[in-house]
Amino acid sequence: MSEVVEKPLERGRDDAMRGFFFALSAYGMWGFLPLYMKLVSHVPAMEVVAHRVLWSVPVAAIILYVLGRTADIRQAIRSPRTLLMAALTAAIISVNWGIYVWAIAVDRAVETALGYYINPLVSIAMAALFLGERLNRYQIAAVCLAGLAVLILTTDAGGLPWVSLSLAFSFAAYGILRKTLPIGPSQGFFLEVMILALPALGYLIWVAASGASHFSLSSPGDVALLIGCGPVTAIPLILFAMGAKLLRYSTIGIMQYTAPTMIFLIAVFVFKEPFGGVKAVAFALIWAALALYSWSMLREARRAKRQGAPTG
Repeated sequence: MSEVVEKPLERGRDDAMRGFFFALSAYGMWGFLPLYMKLVSHVPAMEVVAHRVLWSVPVAAIILYVLGRTADIRQAIRSPRTLLMAALTAAIISVNWGIYVWAIAVDRAVETALGYYINPLVSIAMAALFLGERLNRYQIAAVCLAGLAVLILTTDAGGLPWVSLSLAFSFAAYGILRKTLPIGPSQGFFLEVMILALPALGYLIWVAASGASHFSLSSPGDVALLIGCGPVTAIPLILFAMGAKLLRYSTIGIMQYTAPTMIFLIAVFVFKEPFGGVKAVAFALIWAALALYSWSMLREARRAKRQGAPTG
């Protein structure tokens, strides 16, 4: 009897360890992504995004083939509703990518870190507003602290921190709408980049015809970097999808702060972006909000576990 009990437990631990490795690898790649994007900062953001899309297609296709998920794509293509929703999520994520690439190029990486810190708080606020999910008092307090941080930054700068808010809201909207696609994460990503591939290719052909393309035999370094935009876009997304299937939602929720923390450290200590007193106060409020939100999430997960309910 003991062997029967131990084997499922060992399998569960193995799945959790593999999931943790997949998710940590994804967040690590996202955390170091600003260093890569800085190498192509001389290339216009739209051109970089177009290459991210185009070179993600073969990477995603190979992974789907290896996983044996190609039948799901054939079924999705026959569904107008699925194609329409995928087109919408594809448009949103392309906007997110464009703002991110541009912000790194113009030395606003600190603002991208703030955006991805705010993102989970925006997500729970949007879920409450549009999906009718109820927030507990700790989550409400966390959202209010984030709002106060945004207000402080707005007052100091004389305008909204639009880079951070655009990244946070676009990624939150993408996450909520992405759940409506009746296919898995890997298949959904392939469908999205397939939809974006035609306009991306058309834009790159137009850029090349106008003589402004950076994808040229005269600059092999740029060619290699732009092709590499595909793998650095697709691989972490696939790894994250694999990790999310094997980990508890609460674990993923805590791990998601890894990437913006790495982006923040790179922005301040590698890119030497300014980080004055007002930003320090705003970030302190955001970190306090995230700590409160994380504690609340872990508290609910422990309560659900005691009651024998699934924790997600």
